[in-house]
Amino acid sequence: MDVRVSRHSVFPVEDYDRYVGDSPRATPYHASAWLQAIEKAYGHTAWIVSGHRGGALCGVLPLVEVRRPIGQPILVSLPFCDLAGPLADEPALEERLVQAARDLARTNGIARLQVRSGGRAVAPEAIAAGDARDKVRMLMPLPRTSADLFQSFKPKLRSQVRKAEKNGLTSQVRTDPEALDPFYRVFSANMRRLGSPVHSRSWFRELQRSYGERLLVGLVHLGDTPVGAGIVLIQGDRASIPWASTLAEHNHLAPNMLLYWTLLSRVCDSGCREFDFGRSTLGEGTYRFKKQWGAVAHELIWRDGGVADDASAGTRSPATGGGWMSGLRPLVELLWSRLPPGLVNWLGPKLRRYITL
Repeated sequence: MDVRVSRHSVFPVEDYDRYVGDSPRATPYHASAWLQAIEKAYGHTAWIVSGHRGGALCGVLPLVEVRRPIGQPILVSLPFCDLAGPLADEPALEERLVQAARDLARTNGIARLQVRSGGRAVAPEAIAAGDARDKVRMLMPLPRTSADLFQSFKPKLRSQVRKAEKNGLTSQVRTDPEALDPFYRVFSANMRRLGSPVHSRSWFRELQRSYGERLLVGLVHLGDTPVGAGIVLIQGDRASIPWASTLAEHNHLAPNMLLYWTLLSRVCDSGCREFDFGRSTLGEGTYRFKKQWGAVAHELIWRDGGVADDASAGTRSPATGGGWMSGLRPLVELLWSRLPPGLVNWLGPKLRRYITL
């Protein structure tokens, strides 16, 4: 068994994507498109650790090296998403890929490695007894048709979707680059309201170029005004929604319900059999929102630690912030939300490129 480390830019992309496409555990974030967009939009260096047997690819671990102007650099698999851990034909090779990632970090003078992977479904009793700070991945199996999916919903959920339509909202799913403009208007406004730095427009443009038809933009309109927007990425028969936003002043019209239903029905009818609602904190509002659609909590396992000693790389579930900084967070978010839109849309991407969550 041969384990190699290569720059993403020189690795045979067809071989990599073919292996990812055949893996039953691959996510849309494993695709080379994610690495390509990161390099082009933000200039971070992408790496691929690969395993080979007899010349055949039998394992991969994508990585991105993030070097901040202030603070220590980090090697992460992968930034800006919940998980993209090692994929391999056997568990022992996965550990060898992670070890090679530690070696790469040492060689490049990086003291911290974070490998983000997914785990099994969380048992109900574990959820009940779980730490309220713990974050989980919310996954939903999809039937063969959107009609079957709609009938599986509880009456209250179906009525909420219909309420949005009765309120005069309309929806569509687009794959053209121009769809990113209304998406970004809604997304950037919502990020400002939440007090969070926004991704750059170039990030979404590069994602669209890289994923092509596998990137869906869902839009909800009130008349000609976009009031809800989301992006779904597709890998094989799996779909993930990394970003979804609505305008708060229109939330009484239930645009979020129509947005998610529109995207769910589209991916269901196009052959997807699993929908990843993304990361949520146990018991909080987003967790309950995703659970009502039928999503089930699964483990998120983030191996996060130093690389000087292999034993120092601990395994944990990602949790909400802690320490002295967590006390300042509400104030920082409030101040950010009150800055002029033009300023936050200019400054936000300059900060967001270094925030790996």
